[in-house]
Order: sequence, then C-alpha cells, then structure tokens
Amino acid sequence: MSLQSTIEAAWSDRSMLQSEAVQQSIREVIQRLDAGEFRVAEPLNGTWITHEWIKKAVILYFPIQQMETIEVGPFEYYDKIPLKKGFAEKGVRVVPQALARYGSFIEKGAILMPSYVNIGAWVGSGSMVDTWATVGSCAQIGRNVHLAGGVGIGGVLEPPQATPTIIEDDCFIGSRCIVVEGVHVEKEAVLGANVVLTQSTRIIDVSGAEPITMKGRIPARSVVIPGTYTKSFPAGNYQVACALIVGKRQASTDKKVSLNEALRDFQVAV
Repeated sequence: MSLQSTIEAAWSDRSMLQSEAVQQSIREVIQRLDAGEFRVAEPLNGTWITHEWIKKAVILYFPIQQMETIEVGPFEYYDKIPLKKGFAEKGVRVVPQALARYGSFIEKGAILMPSYVNIGAWVGSGSMVDTWATVGSCAQIGRNVHLAGGVGIGGVLEPPQATPTIIEDDCFIGSRCIVVEGVHVEKEAVLGANVVLTQSTRIIDVSGAEPITMKGRIPARSVVIPGTYTKSFPAGNYQVACALIVGKRQASTDKKVSLNEALRDFQVAV
C-alpha cells in the first residue's frame, strides 16, 4: 500500500494502529514533514492545496507515541513528541529557549528567537519567529516573514480537510497579533500591533470611498490595523473588534525596510 492509502485506511479503522507496518508508515510521513519533503499545505498554480491525508498522519502520530521524559540541560519535559535536532547542519539560527517540535520544518536561513513551533508547521527561509511568538500545528509561514514579539499563529489539525493558518511570503505580523482558525494572509501584507483575525472577524477595507467587508483572508500588500464597529445587542449597542485595511504597501519602499515603514506611512504602531 502507498503511504497515503495506508494512512487513509488507518484513519477509517483505528485498530490498524496496532500494526508495526502502519506505525512505520505514519512515522515516515512525520519524518518527511520534518525534512521538508512533505507539506501539510502548499501553493499550486496560485491556489493553496491542503493535503488531508498528511494532516491525518499527524493526528494518528499521537496515539502511537509513548510518553517519555526529555531532558535538555537542566530542563525536563514529559511528552510524546521529541524536539527537532541538528539546527547547525540545517542552517537555522535558534536562540536559547526556542522550541521546535519534531515534524515541523524550519527552512535554512530562518531564525527562531525564544519561541515555539508545533508539529506539521512550515517556516520559510529568511523568516524570524520573534520572542514568545508561537506557530501552531500545521501553520504555513512563508519566506522573509517577521512574526513580531508575542504573535500567536493558530494551529489547525481538525477537521483534516480544514485549511491551516497561512502567512505568505514577505509579510510583517506586528506585536501581539493573533491569526487563527485557518485565516489566510496573502503576500507582503502588514498587520499592525494587536490585530486579531479569526474566521468570524470582519475585515473591512476602508481605503476607498465605500467600505468593503470580507472574512478569512487579508489581500496581498494590505496594511491592516485593529478597529471596531457598532453592533446591536438586546442590551444595547456595543463596539465589536474588527480589522481595518487602511491602504496598500508602497511599491517605492525597499522590501527590507518597508515592513516597518509601511506602517509608519499610515501612522500605525508596529
């Protein structure tokens, strides 16, 4: 049986997890995720494709793993999933107290400040996961992305068909932003500090003559800040959080500095 058909069969019949051959197939998928040979989701002809069967393999990996003690210097952990190793050979800079779980992929040239990257995630070259930022399970972080301090990128494991949270290339995600539930941030977008994006969050483009409301996706090159709108409840009218697209990044600004300057162009906090 192929890896995919084995995983699909074990997903339908969990008794197959007792088989050593099936367990080996699951572990092979995780090993290939760890090496970057597989991705949970990837762009194909301009459209992101989610590989459900790979997400299923990640979920099935947990019940076949045994709890064990992991010691890292003076620190002790008790978990099912080991940590990634061999960062020097991989060309990844990892600052002490950064943690990346086995089964995640960190591309050469990425930097991990004290942060956390979960299983199934993919982090591209040139990207920085800054201090206390978290990259959830199966999240896809493109190349040359800056996840600023305290950013929370949510994991999406179940349902298997659900698209993971995606941050495309050259994005800047400002301090304490939260992007969860499979929200898709397209290339070169800039999120100011404290923007919160869920699938139900209203994203309102206020850069034109009339507001345009959308959900679940930030268009490419958008500059986004946190905002509120008025909503009526039985107890009265209250302000509800939303995200405001206030403009686009300027093409004249050099990419290396435009992440911060794009925000300053619109007088937005980093």
